[in-house]
Amino acid sequence: MNQLYAAIAVGLVGVICIMDSRMLGRLSLERPLIGATMVGIVLGDIPTALAAGATLELMSIGLINVGAAMIPDMNMGSIVATAFCILTGAGPEAALTIAVPVAAFGQAIGLAVRMVLAAFSHKADTLIDQGKFKQALHLHIIWGNVLYALMYFVPIFLAIYVGTDLVQSIVDMIPAWVTSGLNLAGNVLTALGMALLLNIMLTKKMALFFFVGFFAAAFLNINVTAVAIFAVLLALLLVDLKFRDGGGQFATQAADDYDPLEDDD
Repeated sequence: MNQLYAAIAVGLVGVICIMDSRMLGRLSLERPLIGATMVGIVLGDIPTALAAGATLELMSIGLINVGAAMIPDMNMGSIVATAFCILTGAGPEAALTIAVPVAAFGQAIGLAVRMVLAAFSHKADTLIDQGKFKQALHLHIIWGNVLYALMYFVPIFLAIYVGTDLVQSIVDMIPAWVTSGLNLAGNVLTALGMALLLNIMLTKKMALFFFVGFFAAAFLNINVTAVAIFAVLLALLLVDLKFRDGGGQFATQAADDYDPLEDDD
């Protein structure tokens, strides 16, 4: 595949992802799994992209921004890492090696861009005070999003167009024990990400369903897709039973409370 085309295509994938929650609503395009899958589509290797994206998604599933504290940009890391895995043939196991430093670099770029956006906000306040509402609107809607787009397109384009051979040589120089250690660390971080997510979502009422799914996958030798299908069917059944009982109770109560003397008709 032409290197220039690959760099432009992957850079545009990054732009689409960063525009999520800014112009496109909240479509979850900023998640590592989605970004990696889109890279796999444009580069023609979806299985490798899914394998790399799934690993990086599980690593970052419990990471959230709190206030002004920014987390490493795992979305940028997953996009660049997946592209390198596909273009260099390194395989999805090398994604962690590439994604972590790229994510840290993306975090630094994000901080710098947000400092500029803060200056844009103050400039917009000044324009509003001067009655220049159209200019303030353009500053916010157009130039703010242009800055976000460049924040992703430029580093991703340069990384793919210039750095593929360099990254391949670096990956080849990494000893096998380092790669094995990083893969082990990726498994630990995957478990940590799942634990952080469960710490937020798991309640006493939900714990039963979690353990049912866990032991079903562990002892019945069914995959996660089958567990998810059964979970959806069980959820639909429980919702149907809940609203059916609630509707019957409401109808009975309404009939018992009816007083014909209060009927004006």
